[in-house]
Amino acid sequence: MRDFSYLQEMNERSLLQQAAVRKATFSPSETKSLRPFSIWEISTFMFNVPADTLRKKLAEDPSLPQGVVEEEGRQRWFTLAEINELRRRIRFRGKSLLPERPKGRALRVAVSNFKGGVGKTVVAQHLANAAALDGYRVLVVDFDPQATLTHSMGLVEVKEWDTVWGIMCRDLCKEADRIMETYDDPADCPYPAADELPKDVQEIGTMRVQDFIQHTAWPTIDIIPSCANAAFVEFASAQYRSLHKAWSFFGCVARYLDELPEDQYDLVIFDCPPAIGYQSLNAAFAADLLYIPSGPGYWEYDSTTSFLGQLGDALQEISVGFERIAADAGIRLPKRFLDIRVLMTRFELSNPLHVAMLEAFRNVFGADVCQHPIEMTRAVEQSGRFQMSVYEQDYREMTRETWKRARQSFDHAYDEFKGTLLRAWKERNAQKEAA
Repeated sequence: MRDFSYLQEMNERSLLQQAAVRKATFSPSETKSLRPFSIWEISTFMFNVPADTLRKKLAEDPSLPQGVVEEEGRQRWFTLAEINELRRRIRFRGKSLLPERPKGRALRVAVSNFKGGVGKTVVAQHLANAAALDGYRVLVVDFDPQATLTHSMGLVEVKEWDTVWGIMCRDLCKEADRIMETYDDPADCPYPAADELPKDVQEIGTMRVQDFIQHTAWPTIDIIPSCANAAFVEFASAQYRSLHKAWSFFGCVARYLDELPEDQYDLVIFDCPPAIGYQSLNAAFAADLLYIPSGPGYWEYDSTTSFLGQLGDALQEISVGFERIAADAGIRLPKRFLDIRVLMTRFELSNPLHVAMLEAFRNVFGADVCQHPIEMTRAVEQSGRFQMSVYEQDYREMTRETWKRARQSFDHAYDEFKGTLLRAWKERNAQKEAA
């Protein structure tokens, strides 16, 4: 018979092997670093100009970043910071290289589904990386206790109070005091004040808004990480909810993000756990867009159907059962997304079953299905195995065509995503001006 102690023992054995796994996955120093990018990549995939035109610009202005020429090679290589400086300073035919950025706060995107293995983290990671290479500043929020996105971003030592759980504890303290202050006589308030909450919650409640944000190997991608110890957040949140029944637990992350300066980021991406709970509901209520990845099989279709039903039911229950609490907290119900998109992943065009499933998705969900699925290639397969996105993989370590095909698949998906993002952003601004 094996009880909890056996699971704990297995955990301890696994922890002992983590160092070796990190060395195999990242680098001998166990620190992930972002590779440089060649002029061919920059001109072809980022600036969309001939490589010779870019070289001419660099030759004409020696003050521009010139990159580094590796030994035994003619190709120049640039860091992302240098690429971003080129974006700011170079114009081609009078056109800026900076991406379009509507006014207002960053747009927020939740990547969510029930089914494991459909590529939620892969999608979140690649959208974040593609946006960063496009010139955007990105914040990723890892809601999943498996912490795969956190590890893929190079973070391995994370404390539970630095995760979404810490944000929820901080929010509970702030909301407890806010609610207490709505009473003329604090003694009339039937709910606890912050100083009456558990000590560990009070300690986290003193953290500042920027304390939860950590840097990654990407200079323009930050992260609010997750860790395995944060798996108890569902139990803890239920306990806190029972302690303070006027706490609008589903609005914690939205309130937190509203505290950030509007111009700190351009895009916020949530990697959600495969369950409907306190964390996934926080992601849903904070998100402007909902992206639902799904694999090309029947079980993925079945899981997506269940996810849509259960998320819809959960949001309806909150709209009905928490209307007064939400109104007091300034939350509008029912929750409305600016757009909802279904993205097919692990797709093989040569597989008749995959083609048939994509057609079935389109028959059911219509225009909500993304036009460009994520193709399954060797480079995509390796991105999950080695926790490196296609954008991080060096094309010299495989055939250029294999890498290029994978890159173009994600680029097509990102271009469609960007179009959806900008339309939603402008719609939100129009709604705000009309209000």
